[in-house]
Amino acid sequence: GIVFNDKGDVLLIRHTYTPGWYFPGGGIEKGETAEYALKRELIEEAGVRMTSAPQLIGFFSNHFVFPNDHVLFYRIDDWEQVEATSKGEIAELGFFPVSAPPEGTTPGTLARLREVEERLPVSKYWSPIKNSAAAQQISS
Repeated sequence: GIVFNDKGDVLLIRHTYTPGWYFPGGGIEKGETAEYALKRELIEEAGVRMTSAPQLIGFFSNHFVFPNDHVLFYRIDDWEQVEATSKGEIAELGFFPVSAPPEGTTPGTLARLREVEERLPVSKYWSPIKNSAAAQQISS
C-alpha cells in the first residue's frame, strides 16, 4: 500500500533479505482477505494501523517477476502509528517526497510513484515492461 503522512510524503521500506526500497505489503495468507492482509502487513512491517478503509488503486500483473503473481495496490491516507510487530525483516523505513524517492527504489515502486505524482493512468503491470514482444504476448 501507499501510505501518506500529513505532509504528503510516502512510506517506503527496505527489507533485510532483498535489495531496494518498496511500499510496505506482502502476501495474502490462506483464509485472509486482501484488505486484512494489508492491515496485518502494515502493522508488521511499519507499525501503521489503518483508521479507515483503504482505497484500491489497481490490480497489477507481476508475471515478469513471479509467475502467476498479481499485486493489489491500496492507498492509505488515515492511519495511526503503533509498534511494528515484525522482528528482523525491515532494515530501514522512512517517509519520502513522492517526487524524490531514495536511491535504489524498485522499478515497480517508481512506476506507481510516477503515476501518483503525474496523475497518469494506472498500468496493468506492476513493473515496467522492457520487452514489447513479451508485453504483446501477455496482453493477447
